[in-house]
Amino acid sequence: MNRRTFLCGLTLGTLAAPLAAEAQQAIKVPRVGFISDTRQPWDDGFREGLRELGYVAGQSIAIEYRYGEGQFERLPGLAAELARLNVDVIVAAGTQAISAAKQSTRVIPIVMAVTADPIGSGFVASLARPGGNITGLTSLSPDISGKRLELLKEIVPSLSRVGVLWNKGNPDNAKQLREAESAANTLRLEIHHVEVRNADDFDKAFSAIVSARVGALYALGDNLFATNRKRIVGFTAKNKLALMLTTRQGAEAGALVAYGTNFFDLFRRAATYVDKILKGAKPADLPVEQPTKFELVINLTTAKRLGLTIPQSLLLRADHVIE
Repeated sequence: MNRRTFLCGLTLGTLAAPLAAEAQQAIKVPRVGFISDTRQPWDDGFREGLRELGYVAGQSIAIEYRYGEGQFERLPGLAAELARLNVDVIVAAGTQAISAAKQSTRVIPIVMAVTADPIGSGFVASLARPGGNITGLTSLSPDISGKRLELLKEIVPSLSRVGVLWNKGNPDNAKQLREAESAANTLRLEIHHVEVRNADDFDKAFSAIVSARVGALYALGDNLFATNRKRIVGFTAKNKLALMLTTRQGAEAGALVAYGTNFFDLFRRAATYVDKILKGAKPADLPVEQPTKFELVINLTTAKRLGLTIPQSLLLRADHVIE
């Protein structure tokens, strides 16, 4: 190699180095925080939604997951971690997780993957114009608790008293309970509600339900009940009670019937909010969306065990029938 060649190579190499560094800096991989109190099957819907939009986890997008493992008191600390990481967007699943995210930042955009009452919980000013740094999806239509009681009454025409499990620590549950009590008056049903705040409360709650001599049990939509669905199913099977849960997974676990939002679809749609925000949209300008897909799932095996005959009209309306 002569001196001219060496100098040319050195010059080109010297120039190329900062250009390569600038190119690396130009390709910024967005970071998304994801916070929830527990892992749920429908979390996969969010990842599928990102894939449909062209994002590849670990390559074109990075996701920081934080789970409270069923301990709500951990959520504020986990949300604060995401805020310190200065992620581009925080996706929060559940009212407690959204509340923790809201307390941790007023700057980072927050996408609600699921919550029942975003206005009542103080997350947004209105569904059409959220304001602030929070937007996303709400999980309930106003009359869904009433529809669940209607379904129980249709399956068990002689039903007169229903036990309702609710979590007082979840603000959404208070609204669901009021709706259930209002619908019960119309349906001529008596509601016996029992409070459960954590997993240690179930045995006491189950004893209260037995003492109340209810004919069916309805567990409101809450991650505490979703996480303990098998325990609730076991109790109702032992006591021959018709059980209404709020997700397909509940019927698959053995509940007589489940009716509610298709959470997989809801979480998939949350990815579209992330995409819009990463492309420059402001949360305050993105209307909160309500659910568009609901699932009715009936477990015929459980019905037979309880000696119940499901009306044919109801079977035809069901999205899934478990035999």
